[in-house]
Amino acid sequence: MGFSVSGSAAILLVAFFVAFGTFYSAASNSMETVNDARGAAQDDLLAQQNTAITLTDVSVAHNVSGDELYYVNATVKNTGANGLSVADTDFMVDGELQTSFLDRAVDGDSSTDVWATGQRLTANMTVPTQPDRLKVVTGPGVAATEVGLSG
Repeated sequence: MGFSVSGSAAILLVAFFVAFGTFYSAASNSMETVNDARGAAQDDLLAQQNTAITLTDVSVAHNVSGDELYYVNATVKNTGANGLSVADTDFMVDGELQTSFLDRAVDGDSSTDVWATGQRLTANMTVPTQPDRLKVVTGPGVAATEVGLSG
């Protein structure tokens, strides 16, 4: 065997090691990313399973003498094992997301964003028409709905 055959074999061997190293790195990084995503999904599922809320009171009042608005007052109790964020809790009246509130407070404290287990969140909002349903959705995606509101 001459040098050209030995040299070619050496070049191919080096190329094989480089290709295998690149493939192994890519496969390893991909599996690590997939495993991280699975872990995050399991954490999200656990948070969702440990979250529960109950609509304890919903009232609607109509102001006929002034602005002709309907005032919706909702009280929601955190009955799950996880603390929740007030900012991550959404209120929807008849499918419309409510973005402005007259008041939103946890056990009377409107300055906190922490809604701990056993505490009540009250939200007061206005809508232009007679509402029929209220849905409250927490950050982990757990919801409670009240249908047939009257005022």
